[in-house]
Amino acid sequence: MTTIFTLEIQNEQDVVQARQRTREIAEQLGFDTQDQARLATAVSEIARNAFQYARGGTVEFSVAGEPQEFLIRIQDRGGGIPHLEDVLAGRYASDTGMGLGIIGSQKLMDFFEIESLLGQGTTVVMSKRLSKRTPNFTDLQLQQIRESVMERSPQNPYEEIQRQNQELLRAMAELRKREEELTQLNRELEDTNRGVVALYAELDEKADSLQKANELKTRFLSNMSHEFRTPLNSILSLSRMLLTRMDGDLTVEQEKQVTFIQKAASGLSELVNDLLDLAKVEAGKIEVRPSSFEVSDLFATLRGMLRPLLVQGSSVALNIEEPEGIGQIYSDEGKVAQILRNFISNALKFTEQGEVRVTAVQRGHTVTFSVSDTGIGIATADRERIFEDFVQIESSLQKQVKGTGLGLPLSRKLTELLGGSISVRSKLGQGSTFTASIPIIYPYATEFSTLLQPMTSGRSETIASLEPTGLPILVVEDHPETLFIYENHLQQSTYQLIATRTLAQARQVLQQVRPAAIMLDIMLEGQNGWTFLREIKGDETTRSIPVVVITIIDNEKQALALGANGFLIKPVDRLQLLNKLNTLINQNKPQKILLIDDDPAYRYLVKQLLINTQLSILEAMNGWEGLNLAEREQPTAIVLDLEMPELSGFDVLKQLKSNPVTQSIPVIIYSSAQLDAETQSQLAKKSIAILSKETGSQTAAMSDDKPLACGNAKGERVYAQLQDALIKAGLVLDPCGQSHV
Repeated sequence: MTTIFTLEIQNEQDVVQARQRTREIAEQLGFDTQDQARLATAVSEIARNAFQYARGGTVEFSVAGEPQEFLIRIQDRGGGIPHLEDVLAGRYASDTGMGLGIIGSQKLMDFFEIESLLGQGTTVVMSKRLSKRTPNFTDLQLQQIRESVMERSPQNPYEEIQRQNQELLRAMAELRKREEELTQLNRELEDTNRGVVALYAELDEKADSLQKANELKTRFLSNMSHEFRTPLNSILSLSRMLLTRMDGDLTVEQEKQVTFIQKAASGLSELVNDLLDLAKVEAGKIEVRPSSFEVSDLFATLRGMLRPLLVQGSSVALNIEEPEGIGQIYSDEGKVAQILRNFISNALKFTEQGEVRVTAVQRGHTVTFSVSDTGIGIATADRERIFEDFVQIESSLQKQVKGTGLGLPLSRKLTELLGGSISVRSKLGQGSTFTASIPIIYPYATEFSTLLQPMTSGRSETIASLEPTGLPILVVEDHPETLFIYENHLQQSTYQLIATRTLAQARQVLQQVRPAAIMLDIMLEGQNGWTFLREIKGDETTRSIPVVVITIIDNEKQALALGANGFLIKPVDRLQLLNKLNTLINQNKPQKILLIDDDPAYRYLVKQLLINTQLSILEAMNGWEGLNLAEREQPTAIVLDLEMPELSGFDVLKQLKSNPVTQSIPVIIYSSAQLDAETQSQLAKKSIAILSKETGSQTAAMSDDKPLACGNAKGERVYAQLQDALIKAGLVLDPCGQSHV
């Protein structure tokens, strides 16, 4: 810091001199006229306070810092400011106006600091940065400025007042000019606003006309579609009667003519159906009927339905890949199938050779269905046009195939109706890929409202409906799609889900139920999951409850450091989740399986399947022995045959579930009995899984002396079924690996 000048404040004239000196030094330091006025005003206000309230003080002018700044230090030896905090906050002003000058000076400076001690005086330090265009001053230059200021004699106070008046006049002129500009701008804005209002009125009128025209079009399409259907169905029925020779033989030429009539009627019927569906979608009258279904079942239906579209001897193959890792979807299966049928039929029409491939992949909370072909492709300019009504792109194959130009527009509208979206990738001459991304849960579904309802005070319906035999798992998750997935993952397992969407609901559940484990999402909207984790692990009553943190961000170290017992990244596989819960809940507990089967060969087969595990296996050769062992040994799970002499497996299962000691032990049915749908449904309510012995016996016959559990493909399939059932029952097993105790 280099001091340029120091001035003692002893009388009123010194206050004026402080203002003059500030202006002179600021001018030589390169400040413009406005900044000179700001600096002079701030210094004169603080200097006047020092003279008026402390009867004097000192003003020190310096240049300091990097980058350089003009620094002024004003110090008095008065009694201090008793209400400094109120003054700086703008809450205090004396009758003399003290406080207004301090706040005003603070606003004029880049830096302002004030320190006041009662009985010891007040020190104010304020500064303003030098212009970036001004080069740094050297010590020699600052020395020259100091000498220049020292040589100047103080100006007449009246001259300073005259200069202040000139500054005020310039400021008023500038304000008047800005006021005139604002007035002109307001006039322009008013004119613009009137134009915008008129434009909005015109747009509203046109929108109303378009809405009426759209309603008329929709009504016309709907009515005409219904009117067309009756004669078309008659034509199709009569054509079918003629072609089946119900009223006598046809000549070859007549058969050809009737066939042409039937094809034309079929094409027209397809057009009418598409028009009717489009009209319903646009009118908002189409109904979505969501239900749970498996993608693998949907694909199996498509295979059978679309195989007739392939011409015999065609060089185009239709490959519908078996989906992997996709659970149940809750949406409108019929509309999803309709979307895929349109994609596939289009791909088959415009593919001369190669293949059409259908796939499905789960990404987060959506399932992406893709239909790829090796056909003629679509030009970049036409990729949006194909989704316009009745548009058909000119191509070499267009004349050979018939279409309405409504399939793709309808598919897009149906996909959006289900909450999804459609995209397309294509290259001319190489093929196209149409993709439909469908939410796993239909966004407007109401059937799962019990999962999503906020908990109310008192005992909630969710808690009241808990089964006595299932271990409760508290889930804290705010996404309904994820809750639906978790519910499916825990179905038919030894666990049951308690769903909460907020931390407040989770705390309420913990007051009423002690869950076997907690599944916690950290990324809760507007809530802090980390705080809840600390809360659980810091409370003696909940500290021992295992907590699995499940989130989309890989912050495992932080989760474990805060006390989490496990960590998983979304999306979570069912077996992965169950294995994690089994490990945390059943750790340090012996894992025992009780086999109840009168056939020693099948008991041997099950033991062979589990030969590479560390499970303790108990055997019972009849139902009575099995009931006694189950009550005495309390196994982790029971594998039960249904067909046994004396006491059948049905009776054993009934007694196991009626005995309070054994009713919570999960049971796996492993039988060769042929079961009808009703019996299977009844058994499914009392067991974890139903496995067939037939698969196991065939595998044993073809094992070629290889270990059944691993190293043998057929053995691995059987082991995988049993493993899946055992994991549902609460045991910890790695795929073709060791059990964990």
